[in-house]
Amino acid sequence: MNKKRFLVLSGFILIAALSRMVPHPYNFAPIGAMSLFGAAYFSDKKFSFLLPLAAFFVSDILVNNILFASFYDGFVLFTPGFYWMYGSMALIVLAGIFILKKVNLKTVIAGSFSASIIFFLVTNFGAWLGSPMYPQTLSGLLMSYGAGIPFFHYTVAGDLIYSGALFGAFEYARRKIPGIQLAN
Repeated sequence: MNKKRFLVLSGFILIAALSRMVPHPYNFAPIGAMSLFGAAYFSDKKFSFLLPLAAFFVSDILVNNILFASFYDGFVLFTPGFYWMYGSMALIVLAGIFILKKVNLKTVIAGSFSASIIFFLVTNFGAWLGSPMYPQTLSGLLMSYGAGIPFFHYTVAGDLIYSGALFGAFEYARRKIPGIQLAN
C-alpha cells in the first residue's frame, strides 16, 4: 500500500465530509462525490466503502450535535433512517467501481448523475417506508418521490461540484506530489 497516496485520498474525503459544516442548501452535499472518489482511487475496494462511510459518520456526529443540536434531546449518534443514507452511499460506491474504471470527464459526470439518482431513489424510498406521513401504498411511494423533487437539483449540483473539486484536485495533486501516482 502506498501510504502517502492513502493519506491524501483519505484527507480529501475527510475534508469533503467536514464541508457539511459550512452552510449550504438542503441536499447540496458531498455524499455522492465522496463515494465515487473512493470507488475510483482506492485499489483495495474495502477502503472505497469504509473511508467515505467513516468520514460521513464523523461529519454526521458533528452536524447532528452542533448544527442541529436543538432538534435532539442530548447527544445523537445516529438519526432515524440513517441507514438509508449510508446504504445509498454503499450503492454509489458500487456503481462508481463499475462506472469509474477509467477516470475522465465523461465517467465522472456519468458517475455524478448516477450518484444523484441512487441517493434520490434510496432515501425517498426510505422516507416512504419509515414515515407515517406516507401511506404504505404505491400512491404513498409516489408522494414521497414527489416530495423529494424540489431538492433533487441541489443533489445533482452538489454531486457535480464536489466531484469536480475532488477529482480535479486529486488529478492536480497527482501531477505535483511525487509518490501518489502509484496505486494504493
